[in-house]
Amino acid sequence: MNSFEYIEAEIRLEPFSEETAEMLMADLAELPYDSFVTEEPFLKAYIPLSEYRPGDLKVVLSGYPEVADFKAVPLEGKNWNREWEQRFEPVVVDRTVTIKASFNKDVPRTRFNIWIDPEMAFGTGSHHTTYMMMQRMLGIEPAIRDHVVLDMGCGTAILGILAAKMGARKVFAVDIDAVAARSAWGNAHWNRVARRVETACGDASLLQMGAYDVILANIHRNILLEDMPTYVRSLRHGGHILLSGFYETDIPALREGAEALGLTWAGSTLREGWACIEFTKK
Repeated sequence: MNSFEYIEAEIRLEPFSEETAEMLMADLAELPYDSFVTEEPFLKAYIPLSEYRPGDLKVVLSGYPEVADFKAVPLEGKNWNREWEQRFEPVVVDRTVTIKASFNKDVPRTRFNIWIDPEMAFGTGSHHTTYMMMQRMLGIEPAIRDHVVLDMGCGTAILGILAAKMGARKVFAVDIDAVAARSAWGNAHWNRVARRVETACGDASLLQMGAYDVILANIHRNILLEDMPTYVRSLRHGGHILLSGFYETDIPALREGAEALGLTWAGSTLREGWACIEFTKK
């Protein structure tokens, strides 16, 4: 966010939960709010003044009984990149993957190093779900190397870029948000893997145009359940699918849905209440 012309919508949730905040962020991103901050019990959402429509915001919020109240105010001019820089810390996964920005200094190099663009706040790798997805990716490296990978709901495409650096033959990074898709495109170029990472803006219907050896989907539980049949149809036999973006308590519903479609349970990773699960297709 570089412009001075932004609106901050401060939304108070009662009761506050990360799940509700994430669902609300997904809905607001379609308006299009382009950045979010959670400060319990508040969710703060940011949108360019030129794009702000009070009526649209009220319609979305009316669908959430947890919204106690909200206010929308113009922001004073700030150097948002500088604000972001002051808060971002490099992320290191199992001493093997490092996610960093250009302003991070004296960061040790690991086997895989990913640079991200501070102007695009669609995932920095610091969330538990992204961290666990990368851990499980490292555990199936032979399945990724020389194969075709889908990064669904890619955000900044950190997972897709990691797959490319791990040797994937081709990576398709898809996000329903146009700003996220542009961020993915920019980060793929910055990380010098653009020849093997193709980005697109759209939903799961785009998957029907291809077949994949590994599917990565770090998305909300309800979306995963809704799109699971499409994922299964698009996954090649012998392929792997890694799912995250939900809580440990959501595992039974997702496992039941996946196994009903013929997938085989391959394990889970848990981190402070969040979960990442893996299936294979025989």
